[in-house]
Amino acid sequence: REKKELTVAFLGGSITQNPGWKDKVVQYLQEAYPQTIFHFIYAGIASLGSVPHAFRLQTDVLDKGRIDLLFVEAAVNDLVNQTPAAQQQKAMEGIIRHALTANPYMNIVLMAFADEDKTRDYDNGKVPAEVALHEQMAKHYKLSFINLAQEVQLRIANKEFTWKDDFKDLHPSPFGQEIYFQTIKTLLKNAARQYKREALTRIPLPAAKYKNVYDNGKYINVDKAASFKGFAVNANWQPGDRAGTRAGFVNVPVVEANRPGSSLSFTFTGNAVGIAVVAGPDAGIIKYTVDDKPAKIIDLYTRWSGGLHLPWYLVLADDLPHGKHVLKIGIIGQKNKASQGNACRIVHFLVNE
Repeated sequence: REKKELTVAFLGGSITQNPGWKDKVVQYLQEAYPQTIFHFIYAGIASLGSVPHAFRLQTDVLDKGRIDLLFVEAAVNDLVNQTPAAQQQKAMEGIIRHALTANPYMNIVLMAFADEDKTRDYDNGKVPAEVALHEQMAKHYKLSFINLAQEVQLRIANKEFTWKDDFKDLHPSPFGQEIYFQTIKTLLKNAARQYKREALTRIPLPAAKYKNVYDNGKYINVDKAASFKGFAVNANWQPGDRAGTRAGFVNVPVVEANRPGSSLSFTFTGNAVGIAVVAGPDAGIIKYTVDDKPAKIIDLYTRWSGGLHLPWYLVLADDLPHGKHVLKIGIIGQKNKASQGNACRIVHFLVNE
């Protein structure tokens, strides 16, 4: 109303990236506030959930302007990706604290979208764990929360429509996208009426609910790695096979190796570290250690890797003492029986500073 300028960001997975509810929200805001200059930041990337969001928030959203309104969704991909509950907690709370530290006046809308597993949970009288976490965070930080997963289940149970014929998929049909949009529009209309009665308020940060949350997640460039043995930086990586890629994870710098025995080190300052890799048909198995603690092994090959160089985010160590640490990564000889190779391709190092 005063500055006539507003920046709105959409942070989520493929349901946010794909055309649908987001575009309807953009059109609605422009029509509802025709005198306002809007800046929209589209930060939806397929396959990504709360952990990736926590570490990419700075680069993909906050570095692009002072955000006034932030939409966040992660409940579907956190389930699909089998993100550990403790990491979901640290990531979701970290996103909120990082965003509100950047702008204490930011409005944040948390959304839990629908999938068949969540519908089944509600049918059985169970609140899906991912939804419960979103709701818990919204209450703790006094944020808006839209439980679209529950709305869809209730309306299906009420025989208003069916999943098979109308909603169709976790990537909703146009019918489903309209349901999402109408609920978001209702929230925005109610908020507009409320703001006519209330002044914009700074949101105070309460004490964190969880320990060592990812509240200052950052991307660190792959050229910060050292002690290369077999690894090298490819300034413009492209796959040598016909497997698919995701925008933002092709034609970008990666540090890569494809032979067992290859290794590197990465020195960082913070309390958590990880890697964002492209995990394709030839993804290998790595061993890693932080500060020369006992080594751990992790398979980079995923159930989607056969036909896709999937962006895959792995927290390798957290709950570390704040300070300087050294991560060492090596490729081992064993590989997943479905994999065609031993490759490790790192797009970003992840650090909670």
